[in-house]
Amino acid sequence: MSNFKHSKLKNTGLLFEFLLRQVTVDVLNKQKNSKALQIIKKRFNENTEVGKELALYTALMNRKFRSDKKADYFLSEVLRQRQSLNNSQLKREKYNIVKEISTIYNSKDLFSSKVNNYVVYASIYKLFEGINTISADEKTESYFNIVEQITTKTKVENKSFVPTELDKDVRVLSYRVLLEKFNKKYTNLSKQQKDILKEYINNISNTNKFHMIVEKKLTALRGTLSKKIPKIKDKVLKIKLNEAVNCMDKFCASDTKVAEDKSVVQLLRYYELDKELSKI
Repeated sequence: MSNFKHSKLKNTGLLFEFLLRQVTVDVLNKQKNSKALQIIKKRFNENTEVGKELALYTALMNRKFRSDKKADYFLSEVLRQRQSLNNSQLKREKYNIVKEISTIYNSKDLFSSKVNNYVVYASIYKLFEGINTISADEKTESYFNIVEQITTKTKVENKSFVPTELDKDVRVLSYRVLLEKFNKKYTNLSKQQKDILKEYINNISNTNKFHMIVEKKLTALRGTLSKKIPKIKDKVLKIKLNEAVNCMDKFCASDTKVAEDKSVVQLLRYYELDKELSKI
């Protein structure tokens, strides 16, 4: 029987999830510069060992296979890639992340929230960190916990995206909090607004991908607004609306290829304008 124990503070997947939740809280509290988001961008990028390990966690949490043989081979390959990481550097990076978090947030509160799929996260950690020290029984149990995870069919996403019917995934919990807050200010969100919030949370650490999504949304929205404005009879209002459309790139896009929080808010407001024009 081994003395190896799972640690939330050393589990890269859980560290990222906890920070992701804090980003949501910071955005809702209208903090212009989320410290949690800064930590994610700085510490979890592809150039760090933590970022590389996070990619392996993400692969095991998200990939699905119908064949047990393919799932087994995939897990073996991920474990092989994990062995190629610099363990000493990885430990230092995790230590610095926890240290930085502790100087900014209440670590006890941040790390105490319940996480779905916790068993899978813990199983990945045990195989990544203690594969040579855990018992045969524990290794087998962890291995098959992960195999079961990657051979389970993905649930069909609720297309209506109604907050009260969301599943228990941690990111979807974040969606619900965001939707509740925005619904209070803008009544009911449109499908487009909900989709943007969903993409924002999903790609919080992949800013380049989200930037491309925003660009695509802007192009479509600009076309929609341009078709509705000519129907407005009030000349002054029509001029102001044309100015607003002409400024969409300025307010919503980013020259640095990084979609900032304010860009997301502005895009949501343009969708709100589209809703109001549809009522006229």
